[in-house]
Amino acid sequence: MLEKIPTTDEMTTLVGQDLYDVWQKLCTAIDEKYDMECLWNKGGKAWTYEYKYRRGGKTLCGLYAREHCVGFMIIFGKDERAKVEAVREKLSKEVQVVYDEAKTYHDGKWVMFEPVDTSMFVDFLQLLAIKRRPNRK
Repeated sequence: MLEKIPTTDEMTTLVGQDLYDVWQKLCTAIDEKYDMECLWNKGGKAWTYEYKYRRGGKTLCGLYAREHCVGFMIIFGKDERAKVEAVREKLSKEVQVVYDEAKTYHDGKWVMFEPVDTSMFVDFLQLLAIKRRPNRK
């Protein structure tokens, strides 16, 4: 856990106004569909911050921030990967390439989208729905 959650100004300074706008829009899109616990954390070696959506001890996705960069990650388990494969052709080529190139570990396929832009949001929400049905109307 982070001792101090970054302010809007700190996030804007870190990633830049345009990417902070993308970050905000992505959070809004997820918040409209999901009622989740949101946790700020250190971003590990590669990122400054991690902002994770969780519920019932299971992570839905994470947003990541570092200087002039925003990332969005979903980890797909074995059963979820089969579901992604079933809808793969409906996803944009850009999203398919990132998915195909993502490394698969013992605990799942870690798919990091970076850079992130608003054109990918439709695909992101479709992928999130594979991990967990939206619980907001």
